[in-house]
Amino acid sequence: MEPKLFDSERKVMEVLWAAGTSLTAKEIAAQLGEAVGWNKNTTYTVIKKCVEKGAIQRREPNFQCFPLVRREEVQAAAAAELVDKVFDGSASLLFASLLSGKQLPPEEVRRLRTLIDELE
Repeated sequence: MEPKLFDSERKVMEVLWAAGTSLTAKEIAAQLGEAVGWNKNTTYTVIKKCVEKGAIQRREPNFQCFPLVRREEVQAAAAAELVDKVFDGSASLLFASLLSGKQLPPEEVRRLRTLIDELE
């Protein structure tokens, strides 16, 4: 099972995923300082929590951070939790809720149909 990541932890992971490689904690702190206004201590605390959860591996020198989980894995785990918690385990209820009252562009409808066809 993938680690459950809170919003702050996902922000750190998004920086790593976007980089596509390892970053130093200092580099992550600089990016999050600009993007969301975090100070270095806040970023380092959140990185430490990600390390404890097994989402990031810390290596020396320079406090290198390597992502151990993929974005898709975290998204799938969060979606499964949402379906279980809010929609009593029913993906169709989630899907219906997402689509109710919304006008989707034709290309989005085609993409959804393709996804459904691939599942069958």
